[in-house]
Amino acid sequence: MAAQSLRDVGEDPDPRFTFANERTFLAWNRTALALIGGGLAAGQLLDFDSEAVRLLVSIPPILLGGLLSLTSYRRWEANERAMRLKEPLPTIGPPRFVPPAIALLALVIAVLVIVGAIRA
Repeated sequence: MAAQSLRDVGEDPDPRFTFANERTFLAWNRTALALIGGGLAAGQLLDFDSEAVRLLVSIPPILLGGLLSLTSYRRWEANERAMRLKEPLPTIGPPRFVPPAIALLALVIAVLVIVGAIRA
């Protein structure tokens, strides 16, 4: 059985809500692109003593950006479906995992920078 098209579910919501949901989706994707670009820039532009440290700093934001991009679509679709069915909006998605992941990433990078400064 094929998944039902979103346009065939429920009723069209107020366009303002659909546009707000789309703006949120686009904001999450801008954040994803910034994470990917930041990871790429860190890997290419920062000078670390070790290749492993360079990868440790550059790969996590790239992966987090990819994960965020995928989950942002799932969240957009779940929100749109809920609005069409006049149900409460789901509480799944990026807001739950992005802030802790970015905080952890910042902590790891800070430790690596401090260790590098102490060694120099």
